[in-house]
Amino acid sequence: MTIAAYQGVDGAYSQLVLTHYLREHGIEATTLGVPSYREMATTVAGLRAGAGVMPIESALAGTVRESYDLLAEFGVAPVAEIHWRTDHRLLGLPGAELRHVREILAHPLVITECGRFLSGLQHVRAIPCEDTGVAAREVARGGNPAIAALGPPATAALYDLVELAEHCSDDPQTYSRFLIIRPAHATADNPLLAITKSARRKTSLAFSVDERTGSLARCLSILADRKINGDKLESKPFLGHGTERVFYVDFEGDVEDGNVADAIAEFKRTCKTLIVLGSYNAHVGAPAGAGISAPPAARHVPREIRQAQAISAHIETPFPRVSRISRPEGSTLRIGGVRIGDGEFVIVGGPCSVESREQIIDTAHAVRERGATMLRGGAFKPRTSPYAFQGLGWEGVALLAEAGRATGLPTVSEVMTIDQVERMAEQIDVLQIGARNMQNFDLLKAVGRIGRPVLLKRGLSATLDELLAAAEYILAEGNPNVILCERGIRTFEPATRNTLDLSAVPVLRERTHLPVFVDPSHGVGVRRWIRPLCRAAKAVGAHGLLVEVHPNPPEAKSDKDQALPFDEFGEIVADLARIAVWSHSAVGV
Repeated sequence: MTIAAYQGVDGAYSQLVLTHYLREHGIEATTLGVPSYREMATTVAGLRAGAGVMPIESALAGTVRESYDLLAEFGVAPVAEIHWRTDHRLLGLPGAELRHVREILAHPLVITECGRFLSGLQHVRAIPCEDTGVAAREVARGGNPAIAALGPPATAALYDLVELAEHCSDDPQTYSRFLIIRPAHATADNPLLAITKSARRKTSLAFSVDERTGSLARCLSILADRKINGDKLESKPFLGHGTERVFYVDFEGDVEDGNVADAIAEFKRTCKTLIVLGSYNAHVGAPAGAGISAPPAARHVPREIRQAQAISAHIETPFPRVSRISRPEGSTLRIGGVRIGDGEFVIVGGPCSVESREQIIDTAHAVRERGATMLRGGAFKPRTSPYAFQGLGWEGVALLAEAGRATGLPTVSEVMTIDQVERMAEQIDVLQIGARNMQNFDLLKAVGRIGRPVLLKRGLSATLDELLAAAEYILAEGNPNVILCERGIRTFEPATRNTLDLSAVPVLRERTHLPVFVDPSHGVGVRRWIRPLCRAAKAVGAHGLLVEVHPNPPEAKSDKDQALPFDEFGEIVADLARIAVWSHSAVGV
């Protein structure tokens, strides 16, 4: 039986929509509620559920932008859209009366959609909660007739509540728009693969444009010139990228249609960034949802059993989210204009530590001119000696971010403590977890919740299993954007700073879908040996390199023995251009 994931608990609108769609298509499924939209997306993307649902628009409250972002981030495939009549009723305990109600629990979107109704109730306070199911459940559990919830009739039946008022929406025609999703690379037995394409299809894109007059108009004219009907256009700020904005557009047609395919190709040439979120069956006719009964799965299958079924559906590996089996084609990350994944090779250059504005700005321009596509620099430096230079702290973060903006290079910097994570994520594109923090599990959870890409370095004496387990912590919190980094391990050999374990690269590429970088600077610790190890790292299948570069290595405040001068860095990049990028098949995957 298929497991279908939704955000919330039994009786949530998402569960009603998902159950209705599957039932309409004759698909038997057990629904599984999870705490957040992000976890729902990771559950589907990780093949722990064959189907899922996400709200993307409310007719009154507008776009649910998080859902568009999750589609882009996790690469799940949209199957169909559903317009669902959100028939909000006021639900209370048997025997309760509307005049006695003092608190009403509801999802924030529902509160918005019922604004006029709520404003007409004197001495009543609306209290936001996670979803419609939670609101009804808490009323049923609390036993207080002065507390009610807003939700549909099906949810009232599920929790043995009664309707104290009907048609509470500001507009009786209120509906919300949902997308049914499946894994992008679903297994052959996934029943959603058999869903027939409808005559009317839609496609959704997310894109950004250069900040020049007419840039957006030029993109939209691509649709008009091909007589493609646009259905929706919205935007939001692109966090961490100044005043840049991300645009979402829905239009009629399928990516496999020649006319649409040509339009998308033109979008790619015109836009700064473009993500094709997918094509799906468009809703036809009046919104669904009127008179829907409580889902049978919710009535007859206890939550504990559904969770046990979901666990049994896990891929048999201690790392179900990280395992190559969960995403055989490999993960591809997009960080600014940089694409990290199979078929691409990324070079991250910069100093071990940010020392001054002049130093980091000069280095940023130098590494960009010589072929680096990302900029590294430490602001918080864990050092063995308490007397060693430990970075400029937040001043260093600001200087690195400035250098990134000045050159257009995405930035990478180490975060050392939980309280640094959120502030660091506001300015830095990739959060690095250093070798000494690889098993700081609370820190791993924190970066897993923040959503920024994470560069996870292998610990000084960590096995590959321990590295994968650390990555699993991050993905389990909902952040799939992880890059693993081999930076050398501690062995008995004293000739080099560490022993660079290049054999880890093909092993990791076989076992995980995550990109793998190599840091030869820390791996060997001696400047003259970095060049051959860079070539070897690319040859053995690494997706990228971290290389330490400094304007004046002998004067560097940290790791001066391994820092490269600008020209030598440029020679290494030229060397690497002559080495082919390895594919999955080249490393036995």
